[in-house]
Amino acid sequence: MIPCVHYVGFRDDRYWNAYRVFGGPRVFHRWWDQRAKREIADCDVVIFADGEWTQEPRKYNAPGLDEE
Repeated sequence: MIPCVHYVGFRDDRYWNAYRVFGGPRVFHRWWDQRAKREIADCDVVIFADGEWTQEPRKYNAPGLDEE
C-alpha cells in the first residue's frame, strides 16, 4: 500500500507550505469528520490546518466537492 498524506481543513496558502514539507500523494478533506477518519490507513500521514491531532471528528460529514 502506498502511504498518502491527508490534508484536513486547508483553505488558504498554508497548504502550499505544508505541501513543500510533507508532499504527496495527497487527499483533501474539508474538515475532520467520520468519513475522513475512515479513509485514513495506518501508514498514512494526516496534516491539520487547525487544531491538535487528538481532536474528535465532527458528527456530520462534509459535503462532497463541487467542481464546475
